[in-house]
Amino acid sequence: MYITKVELKNWRNFSSVSVPLSDKTFIIGPNAVGKSNFLDAIRFLRDIASNTGGFQSAISARGGMKKIRCLYARKDPEVEITVELSSSISKTESLPPEWRYSIGFVQETKGAHNTLLTFEKIWKDDKLILERPNSDDINDPLKMSETWLEQTSRNQEFRALHSAFNNISYYHLVPQLLRHPSIYSGHDLPHDPFGQGFLEKINNTPEKTRNSRLKRINEYLNVAVPQLKELELTTDEGGRPHLQALYQHWRPKAGKQQEADFSDGTLRLIALLWSILENRGVLLLEEPELSLNSEIVARLPNLFTQAQRSSKTKRQFIITSHSDALLTDKSISLSDVLLFLPSDHGTICMPACEDKQSIEEFNNGIPLSEIVFPQTAPKNIEKLTQLTFPELSK
Repeated sequence: MYITKVELKNWRNFSSVSVPLSDKTFIIGPNAVGKSNFLDAIRFLRDIASNTGGFQSAISARGGMKKIRCLYARKDPEVEITVELSSSISKTESLPPEWRYSIGFVQETKGAHNTLLTFEKIWKDDKLILERPNSDDINDPLKMSETWLEQTSRNQEFRALHSAFNNISYYHLVPQLLRHPSIYSGHDLPHDPFGQGFLEKINNTPEKTRNSRLKRINEYLNVAVPQLKELELTTDEGGRPHLQALYQHWRPKAGKQQEADFSDGTLRLIALLWSILENRGVLLLEEPELSLNSEIVARLPNLFTQAQRSSKTKRQFIITSHSDALLTDKSISLSDVLLFLPSDHGTICMPACEDKQSIEEFNNGIPLSEIVFPQTAPKNIEKLTQLTFPELSK
């Protein structure tokens, strides 16, 4: 199922946002404008629906309402998230959503300062099938500390919506956590967003599926990392899983290397390919170009398209990026790009296809990257090269 629209109110950088999403959406904007926070709003819904999460857990994992509520929200303390979902998506016409989910929540100003829902609503094919608070909620306000979405005894009528949220995945692998897991001694983060348990995830995948994916990844690595061959999963004497590959060089018998020896780019590429092959729902990717050669980056959108064409389930990609190489693929249009721009009242989100000048330039054959990236460049960026370090000029 696809997320076709996202509306946010008072969520982190965004005082008010309403944007459509395509089957491949590329989010472009300067640093600290809220690209990651936009993805996190979608992850928030995933965390609510998770069997190991829930509404209160999702709030707590983000540091509470003080961290979530938009700093530009002055008098209105309520945070709202609304999404529309459909089993199909079109770039040429606006299709009515099959599902619409909307919640609002605030922090109590008195007592225990709990975070409570102000409302929870669900529409199926334009019919309102859930509206809270209901009479039970009014008689017992503490019931508004949980969504019906997360309650198995309550969500039977909209179980498909629960499943769609639960299948949302996010990947932003940090190579150092995978290569040296002992450097991080904190608690495991829910859903492992930075890949600390990536090797265990591969190891826990059914053998037939695991071998099929590794074989496919190996084919890509043979092209993208020419000296790396025969990628496989092994376990050490303690039963810990490791990625291992043959590294070809001048010696007659090339040596085997494990993930601790792999480059950052190789590890990130392996994790990215694995995430694409997982074949589940919405995939949130944060700067997939990191540590990768630009020629590889330029071909990532084609891999996304291949995954969508061969997928038995609905596969959607929502991607943040600073890479112009990522937007060189001819299949990407203005309707696939969202521009995030800072303002005095919070971040503005604008579909690139709504800008008349961008449309004219695109129709005249100007490359997409040359159209959108200059619009998101920080103002007066040329002054950066005029700055000096006094201590170095002495």
